[in-house]
Amino acid sequence: MSTASYSERVTMGPLVAAIDQGTSSTRFLVFDSKTAELLSHHQVGIKQSFPKEGWVEEDPKEILQSVYECMERTCEKLGQLNIDISNIKAVGVTNQRETTLVWDKETGEPLYNAIVWLDLRTQSTVERLINSTPGKNKNQLKHKTGLPISTYFSAVKLRWLMDNVEEVAEAVLTHRAMFGTVDSWLIWCLTGGKSGGVHVTDVTNASRTMLFNIHTLDWDPELCKYFDVPMEILPQVKSSSEIYGSMNSGSLAGVPISGCLGDQSAALVGQMCFQDGQAKNTYGTGCFLLRNTGIKPVMSDHGLLTTLAYKLGKDSPAHYALEGSVAIAGAVVRWLKDNLGIIQSSAEIEKLAGDVGSSYGCYFVPAFSGLYAPYWEPSARGIICGLTQFTNRSHLAFAALEAVCFQTREILEAMNQDYGVPLTQLQVDGGMTSNRLLMQLQADVLCIPVVKPSMSETTALGAAMAAGAAEGVGVWSLTPGNLTTIPTDKYQPLINPEESEFRYARWKKAVQKAMNWETTEPIISNGNGPVSNGNGPVSNGNGPVSNGNGPVSNGNGPVSNGNGPVSNGNGHH
Repeated sequence: MSTASYSERVTMGPLVAAIDQGTSSTRFLVFDSKTAELLSHHQVGIKQSFPKEGWVEEDPKEILQSVYECMERTCEKLGQLNIDISNIKAVGVTNQRETTLVWDKETGEPLYNAIVWLDLRTQSTVERLINSTPGKNKNQLKHKTGLPISTYFSAVKLRWLMDNVEEVAEAVLTHRAMFGTVDSWLIWCLTGGKSGGVHVTDVTNASRTMLFNIHTLDWDPELCKYFDVPMEILPQVKSSSEIYGSMNSGSLAGVPISGCLGDQSAALVGQMCFQDGQAKNTYGTGCFLLRNTGIKPVMSDHGLLTTLAYKLGKDSPAHYALEGSVAIAGAVVRWLKDNLGIIQSSAEIEKLAGDVGSSYGCYFVPAFSGLYAPYWEPSARGIICGLTQFTNRSHLAFAALEAVCFQTREILEAMNQDYGVPLTQLQVDGGMTSNRLLMQLQADVLCIPVVKPSMSETTALGAAMAAGAAEGVGVWSLTPGNLTTIPTDKYQPLINPEESEFRYARWKKAVQKAMNWETTEPIISNGNGPVSNGNGPVSNGNGPVSNGNGPVSNGNGPVSNGNGPVSNGNGHH
């Protein structure tokens, strides 16, 4: 080791680590609290299982094991860099939100697989709940939760577990059950599990369950009664930045766990969006646009969620955000790879799509889990349209990337309407932002610049900042003057707005075709079938209405087709 790097090592500030447990992988990352520099990290993929159509599960023990593996590997890498791991002063946790677990507090064993946020098995439950509200209103609970009744959130998943998994029902009856989102499961296990583990969550994760009142900042007895969930199984709700407990084992035993944020909130913090009106869009498995609305919750009239942005300290005020949630972004690339086999690795999609520079009229609406914001339409399913004999896998790849951009435009437009002040540029982060073609397409589709930090791990950075700033740790200052500025790349729009508008109008037409597809639970249901099928006609009743619009849009067909070659002529060169 050269003397220069050795002297750098001596001057290194306190370090803060972050566990970033995402839908498709787990990462452990270590940052220098003075420079926000990423020093080392390790990543392990997570298997998803799809036991039935629309079901998505993960193994809680595999999730936990992946965290231990990432921690130990990263500590080894730090050793090789001659960095002393005793410099790590705190650990933050950030996680895929809504994903639902129930475990036995006496044995420490999970009682079922984790039901992932994308999972659709609760669609019939959701239809039943909505149909039983006055006026069949999916926003019945929005005044308290900020959320529509949807398959996306934890309460309906927990209800399904209690109704359909004997072990869960029994553990609830015998007072041995613990419910948690991924953050709660990890913190409980890491702080000792059945031997003294702490059962906590933070306000951001709690705000995604539908059991949490975003005004009182606590579990709501009425909501718990509505979903028939016993409050004793819920974790204690804490702020996003305080010492919850300490690591119980491994290389980091004794280090405090002092930050906890749902992944999208963590990215907002990591992008330093602390001012009212600042926003970021994260491209992960899904796509999530969050805009800080300050200390007052803003309710959306355009299909966005009202959610907790962060609460950085016990006595600090809670900040809120408007959120546009898109279920499928990076997951569409994974699908092209794993299900269709048209690419061997996710990185290949950029070259494949770049080969054609346009989708030539092919549109791909990846509504694999229904449509989230701004539609909240669980009955939608994926659709690829505009196919001709000319279409090949490159066009499909291009259409998949374009879909991510169009979905972002839909939530951005809703955000601009709800917030009243349009965004003049979009701050982005997440795994997919390394795809330069996607970033350029995004600027072209939005007609505003797209700004990407050179260090794209902003989700982990946000969790590390919360952990390092916690009272009793105090190694990371979040006062505006002390925040480090991170270098960025900027993508400017390169196509004319007319072409952008034309393509976006086509996309909206494709979205309409994806609607009202799967209106009742498939026959493979387990005993709940007849009940949900009973609701069938109600949802199907909407069918003709949408179909009624069919001819109108088709009427536009020839006109747009006439423009086809023109706009393609302006395509990406």
